[in-house]
Amino acid sequence: MGYRWRYQDSTEVDVIGPDEQFDEQTDAEQWLEENWPDLLDGGVDQVTLLDGDDTPVYGPMSLHPPEQ
Repeated sequence: MGYRWRYQDSTEVDVIGPDEQFDEQTDAEQWLEENWPDLLDGGVDQVTLLDGDDTPVYGPMSLHPPEQ
């Protein structure tokens, strides 16, 4: 069992993103912390963290910075 990200656009439609698998939740979160700008540039607006059987852990979570 592992973790992976589901990628979606602003209308909550799934989009293609990197097919990364992680053994630990913290590894998945660190990867996202380092890669979210590239995902956003590639058309991903939000992500959901899924566990090994595709059960949502949390999300969807926007990749856009908060509005000031």
